[in-house]
Amino acid sequence: MPQGSSHHVVVLVDEGVNPFEVGVATEVFGLPRPELGLGRPLYELTVCAPVPGIRLNQGFFTLSGAAGLDACDAADTLIVPGRPDNVVPRADPVLDAIRRAHARGARVASFCTGAFALAEAGLLDGRRATTHWRWADSFRALHPRVLLEPDVLYVDEGDVLTAAGSAAAIDLGLYLVRRDHGAEIANSVSRRLVFAAHRDGGQRQFVERPVPHVPDASLAPVLAWAQERLGEPVTVADLAARAAVSPATLHRRFRAELGTTPLAWLLGERVALACRLIERGEERLDVVARLSGLGTAANLRARLKRETGLSPSAYRRRFGVSSSAATG
Repeated sequence: MPQGSSHHVVVLVDEGVNPFEVGVATEVFGLPRPELGLGRPLYELTVCAPVPGIRLNQGFFTLSGAAGLDACDAADTLIVPGRPDNVVPRADPVLDAIRRAHARGARVASFCTGAFALAEAGLLDGRRATTHWRWADSFRALHPRVLLEPDVLYVDEGDVLTAAGSAAAIDLGLYLVRRDHGAEIANSVSRRLVFAAHRDGGQRQFVERPVPHVPDASLAPVLAWAQERLGEPVTVADLAARAAVSPATLHRRFRAELGTTPLAWLLGERVALACRLIERGEERLDVVARLSGLGTAANLRARLKRETGLSPSAYRRRFGVSSSAATG
């Protein structure tokens, strides 16, 4: 998304949707961000519904004042939250609005079981997707042509993205902010939410947390220690030594507490630091690679391309200080 452009996010609220996911969408994409000092909102947000006075999950809330479904026709990003009654087909006007938005070139994202609506609209056939693990079997039975990945937080298929359980909606929302505006702004939004800045979509959505026989210290001190030393040759063995456990035990704890491996976490933190350095104006790739712990410019290029889909030069053009100054 070009910096400084007005990107229109539309949230489609269907009968019985989860109010938490509607709240996530409005919190991430709808609130003004004066603390960013951009002089403009990150997004323009509209909430729409098929009928006035739409009832949310369990009838706890009734949403009034929403726009009609024709708002989807102006969406740059259309977000479809989930609902629990997924065996009940969506109404044709809702599915038609989703199809029209996608056909027009809008980015379409689902939260939780909103993936059922995207599948009913035909957007997921032959593509990877995820949904809440609890409804994975129902999803496969209803939509066998979709390549379901039930153990991940979110899946990015370019113009169509799907998130798992409700909390994973925050992960996908922050991922979209990061993709649109860069790591620095996404980190600022995550701090406002008091939420982890970046969890890779491939992390497990269901993290087992068995009650230990003895109290077990949090990984937080080890993570903070490593984050201050990303430019140093910190290894998984170093992390294990710092935590006073074996590498195997550290691996199990990372899986249990973070849903990822120590090495994947380290690489993710280093790429995020490299992104911030580029955004702040560092143009020398060897310096960025050294300060972020990625070693060489070649490794930096490969890792950045894998994480963001952009080369360092393209990332700088999109998110660097010069582009921000030109559009802020």
